[in-house]
Amino acid sequence: MKSASLRFALLVTGPCYGTQSAADAYRFARALLQKGHVISQIFFYQEGVHNASQLVQPAGDETHLQQAWVNLALDHGLTLDVCVAAALRRGVSDKDAAALSGLEQWNLAAPFCLSGLGSLAQAALSADRMVQF
Repeated sequence: MKSASLRFALLVTGPCYGTQSAADAYRFARALLQKGHVISQIFFYQEGVHNASQLVQPAGDETHLQQAWVNLALDHGLTLDVCVAAALRRGVSDKDAAALSGLEQWNLAAPFCLSGLGSLAQAALSADRMVQF
């Protein structure tokens, strides 16, 4: 008997390196998709915003977790939202926010996008389950 699929929202608060949080979230997301569940949103908050930086350069023998998130999102049409306030505070910026601040550089990797906490609240309301890492 096949179980019904559930709609999940994931909240990633750990950085891509230094803790297992983001790696666990990534493996959990893959497992959900393999089981036929739906991921309505992946939201990166607090130190989790570092997962969105295109300047991450892991050692050759390490998993490139930032690129793994990008590939997962592109392969499955997932939304990778990054808390704008937490990101800017930690030096993660998209082109528009950099321009508004007079900066010449930005480092937010596509398809990550800056988003407000309102989108996290909406995802929590519409998901069957919300899981924080």
